[in-house]
Amino acid sequence: MYIHLGGDTVVNTKDILGVFDMDTSTVNKATRDYLNKAEKEKRTVYVNFDLPKSFIVTTDNKVYICPLNTATVLKRCR
Repeated sequence: MYIHLGGDTVVNTKDILGVFDMDTSTVNKATRDYLNKAEKEKRTVYVNFDLPKSFIVTTDNKVYICPLNTATVLKRCR
């Protein structure tokens, strides 16, 4: 099954490793460092340029920055 993250971005639900809340998870320095490293390595995909509420990590090492909150993403996965 595929999930629509917004814009023209669609991801296979089997490829999703984790869905993380941007507000609570970026408090930790390790998470901020991970996101900065992904940005430098050009593995970050911005779904659109609205205020990001979550990020999704996939098996192909991409990080999708998403304007949907985690509850909405999880509902779409079901």
